Amino acid sequence: MGLIVLSLIVGVSVVQPGLAARHHQTTQQNDVGFSVAAQLPKNQIHEEHTFFDLKMTTGQQQTLKTTIYNVTNRDIKVQTAIHTANTNGNGVIEYINPAATFDRSLKNQISHLAKVQGAQTVSVPAKGTKVVSIKVRMPAHPINGVLLGGWYFKRITDKSTGTVEQNINVTNEYSYVIGLKLTSGTVPTPKLVLGTVKAGLSNYHRSIIAALRNPTAVIVPNLKVRTVIVNQHTRQAVIRSTKKGIMMAPNTFFKNALPLKAQSLQPGTYELSMTVSNHEHRWQFKRKFHISMAAAQQYNHEAVDNHGMSMWILIGIGVVATLLVGLGIVSLVWLWRRRSRD
Repeated sequence: MGLIVLSLIVGVSVVQPGLAARHHQTTQQNDVGFSVAAQLPKNQIHEEHTFFDLKMTTGQQQTLKTTIYNVTNRDIKVQTAIHTANTNGNGVIEYINPAATFDRSLKNQISHLAKVQGAQTVSVPAKGTKVVSIKVRMPAHPINGVLLGGWYFKRITDKSTGTVEQNINVTNEYSYVIGLKLTSGTVPTPKLVLGTVKAGLSNYHRSIIAALRNPTAVIVPNLKVRTVIVNQHTRQAVIRSTKKGIMMAPNTFFKNALPLKAQSLQPGTYELSMTVSNHEHRWQFKRKFHISMAAAQQYNHEAVDNHGMSMWILIGIGVVATLLVGLGIVSLVWLWRRRSRD
């Protein structure tokens, strides 16, 4: 996990693993106008990491500090927050966008254990710096494993563009996240579990969604997920999928969406076979599940896959257009011959 994340929240996000938090180089490269650098404490596990990678004990309290660098010629405002890490639908550990729901195995959210000290929005002077801090309070009861999250920093700049007749306000939001990894006790061996398997929509495309759960307090990296779904009536495979490079945060779930593409959802009973592996571990799952007539009709109707023209409709339009052109030519020839006779 060695990373500081920089994002521009207007259609672009950039992840820079292993980025050294040197403010001059960072600002020149991304033209954000500010950067951040963690002040690493003595209980840092790996000193070469630029994020907080800390060994913690039961009940420990610790203040962590980060320096915000402003290289612009004017004061700026930066908002800070603590986010609990989750695994997003692309199989990537997410630090920027908080999850709407969490896996039931997550008992200690890092956003509840680490709190920003002072105001959450601070002013950083032109060509100056500002040190901000959070206070971490570990649970009073022993825990074994990794708590993962991010310390989020966001700058918002408003710019007015347009003419006198039309004034449009465009807002650019630039943000950083510094990883926050707290390790306590003994880190457990990873164990993955297959969660719910059901029909649904993924980005408005009809799909089978198989939830892969990591109920253990450990990061599970570099996973290959191979999935086959077979219609039990026809014994034909309706989906074959292989995804690589999946990373799962501790105590999270990965909604593995398997799109049907041109196929429609058909009611019936199906069987999912899934193999999940990396260099150290391998898990195999099988699950029968049912798609009801109501669910198939609902998702087939709501999917954007239905909003385009099918190939047969396009062929039909082409045939009609050809006939109309042919009739037009025949009519012109007939009119020309009639006028010639007259």
